[in-house]
Amino acid sequence: MTKLRKNDKVKVISGNNKGKEGKILKIYRSADKVIVEGVNIIKRHTRPSQKNPQGGITQKEAPIQVSNVMLIDPKAGEPTRLGVQVIEEA
Repeated sequence: MTKLRKNDKVKVISGNNKGKEGKILKIYRSADKVIVEGVNIIKRHTRPSQKNPQGGITQKEAPIQVSNVMLIDPKAGEPTRLGVQVIEEA
């Protein structure tokens, strides 16, 4: 289970892309992976199709593990841990 949401700003804390920051584009909850904008770019060889008549090599973001990213606090601008807190209504 992840507490991250789409459009959250995160920082990669481990792996080849350590230190990079970006916005979450998509979350794969069943696989515990996220796609972060501008991080983990791969090259894909594509055949010509109706959408892409020329084909060739395209670049796109690949998913990375949720455990390798941390949410960036919007106020402080630094990576922080997330937690859930239940507040009782009076």
